[in-house]
Amino acid sequence: MKIDGRFWLTKENQSFLGAGRVELLHQIQRTGSINAAAKEMKMSYKAAWARINSMNSLADQPLIQKKIGGSGGGGTTLTPYAHELIKTYERLHELHRQFIDRFAEAGSDPQRLARILSRTFLTTSARNQIPTKISAIVQNGLHTHIEMPLSNENSLTCSITTKSAQNMGLTLGSEIYAIIKSSDISIVNTPPKTNQETNLIKGKIKLIELSDDFIEVTFSVHENTNLIAFLDKTTATSFTVGSEAYALIKTNHIIIGC
Repeated sequence: MKIDGRFWLTKENQSFLGAGRVELLHQIQRTGSINAAAKEMKMSYKAAWARINSMNSLADQPLIQKKIGGSGGGGTTLTPYAHELIKTYERLHELHRQFIDRFAEAGSDPQRLARILSRTFLTTSARNQIPTKISAIVQNGLHTHIEMPLSNENSLTCSITTKSAQNMGLTLGSEIYAIIKSSDISIVNTPPKTNQETNLIKGKIKLIELSDDFIEVTFSVHENTNLIAFLDKTTATSFTVGSEAYALIKTNHIIIGC
């Protein structure tokens, strides 16, 4: 059994935007024609127009506009309002997919679903909030060391007080979040010598975004696991998208959430 769900935006208790309607709008913009878009969607012109008319009747502004003349002989295009509406829908759809993926972790176990639901509403300003579980837990006096898998090749170790671990009821197999501030992650091209107080994570540079003084690096650990690092701009020239790199994270810079 698998938890799944469709995503629709409604307005005035009527269906407004769904994946099929958004795809139809994309095809209109791409082809410049409702008729051509309908053919791409393998539907009749009448069915395509009925969907467009339904959306237009509910929208605050028109979604399509006629393009008169020109080298292509005119046609149909989307309004600026339609473009903004599509962006909003696609962002909400992505958040919905992430929400459903969290639920899907539970399988058919309602108790596990309840735990995942409680974790879903965890709120923190940290950019990195990675769902994982405890694979090893070792108490060493006043401190407890916790190991958490990130992928088949990488894991994180954090150090928290033993009292905190006891108060949170952390045990082997507990489902938790590893919470890390983006400014607490360093990215390097070659692996340095490290000690037990620093995690060394191998991955690839997925994305680099520049601002006036800093760069934001998306570091891919696994297909479904990314780390966001906020670095000084002087290091920007040393990274290229797709290249192998290493993330450095101190064990005491990882916060545990559950």
